[in-house]
Amino acid sequence: MKPEDFPKEIQPYLIPGKTGRLVYRCLGCGRTHGIEELLYTCPDCGQVLLIQDEHFDRLKEIPGWLWHRIFDYRRMLRIPALKGIYRYHEFIGPVLPLADIVYLGEGHTPVIAANRTLAALAGGAFYFKNDGQNPSASFKDRGMASALSYIHFLVNSGLARDVLAVCASTGDTSAAAALYAAYLQPHVKSAVLLPHKKVTPQQLSQPLGSGARVFEIPGVFDDCMKVVEHLAENYPVALLNSKNAWRILGQESYSYEIAQDFEYEMAGKAVVVPIGNAGNITAVMSGFLKFFETGIIDTLPKIIGVQSEHANPVYRYYLEPDPDKRKFVPVSVKPSVAQAAMIGNPVSMPRVIHLARKYNEVSGEQRVFFVEVSEQEIMDWELTANRNGHIACTHGGESLAGLVRARKMGIVAEDETAVVDSTAHALKFAGFQEMYFEDRFPEEYGVHPDPRLMNRPAFMCPEDLKEVPAPGSPIDGEALKTFVRRVAEDIAKALDLPGS
Repeated sequence: MKPEDFPKEIQPYLIPGKTGRLVYRCLGCGRTHGIEELLYTCPDCGQVLLIQDEHFDRLKEIPGWLWHRIFDYRRMLRIPALKGIYRYHEFIGPVLPLADIVYLGEGHTPVIAANRTLAALAGGAFYFKNDGQNPSASFKDRGMASALSYIHFLVNSGLARDVLAVCASTGDTSAAAALYAAYLQPHVKSAVLLPHKKVTPQQLSQPLGSGARVFEIPGVFDDCMKVVEHLAENYPVALLNSKNAWRILGQESYSYEIAQDFEYEMAGKAVVVPIGNAGNITAVMSGFLKFFETGIIDTLPKIIGVQSEHANPVYRYYLEPDPDKRKFVPVSVKPSVAQAAMIGNPVSMPRVIHLARKYNEVSGEQRVFFVEVSEQEIMDWELTANRNGHIACTHGGESLAGLVRARKMGIVAEDETAVVDSTAHALKFAGFQEMYFEDRFPEEYGVHPDPRLMNRPAFMCPEDLKEVPAPGSPIDGEALKTFVRRVAEDIAKALDLPGS
């Protein structure tokens, strides 16, 4: 649909121009810094940053009902720059020209209702938001679309050239970073650091296929992150981890999409996300706060952050009920099937503390909660979800296990509707499913298969048949007829099919 075909009162708002004034704001000293160069921490005090629009109040001049119409009508545009996360351009990157926006198909992933069986098992209605249906098959594409669009803007403005983008990763970040950097080559190249043997083969293949330089190092993600931070502090590289505040901006689109998909009605809703490096829960809280402050939504949904007991520093921090007595202590992680969440010292922890406090204050009550689940629960709920028509990854299993735990704790009521984050595609973590089905999980995971959830292929070939087909050696005639009949009979018996 062309812009001139839309209602005349909407036309002036359809195609956003460059507006706003974005700055980095330090969460430590409160100072602001210009965005003309990439910053990851405050030059004055070293604390992490958030990006703030100093002209944000201009968005409040448009009433909430009109924002609804703007976003809903933008759905019908055919302009690539506005088809993805930048449908919400005024909230994500208002200073970026549309010509600099990188769109590879990210955003607007489906929200799928659990069927009756799964909803009953989980204690009430809920939806999976399938972020594994992003281009690199994970939610990380949201933040990369923002970060690389900003770098594209710097390159086109003559403020940067020959950019080398680097990141530490447990798999999904590296896949997204390599993909988006490859789209902007030769101006942008990428290098990724992975913990040796801690990334699935499927995830490892992605940055390799996109042409990134891939380096594996001993240890876990936290060790990779320290090396990447050293590189960013001492060499001319662009850091693409969620320490990069532009990543957080892009991931806020997750909140905006949920609001739009539910007709901007957030009363009685709870959003459940795994924590990992804490960038995602930071973005989710920030996004909903912005929509609330501009009147686009009139209720802030509950936010449930989930951690495995094998990597639970955020959960431990919030066990102390008195905010003045809380002290953040990093943990040594244990092996987890939710590999992206296997982080003992989340970079965005200061952002979580800041935004969770603000979210609860604006709500007038506690609406941000944290729960802990076991590795067994993660695997069992992932497999249960997928047996009921979903494509949840292990982190989707972690989120669903967190919802079940939150309902048992009374945090989420039976009549409240939850949106559960499945951060990546199930195929990225198919190896864990195989380990479960074959009962070969190493003891340190603490996962013991439930026989009811195990599933393995059955080889059907009658042992007494002298002739059976093989690749390059077909059979025909009576031998083929006999083979077909006998195999069909054996399958019918295995399936308890009644005879003809």
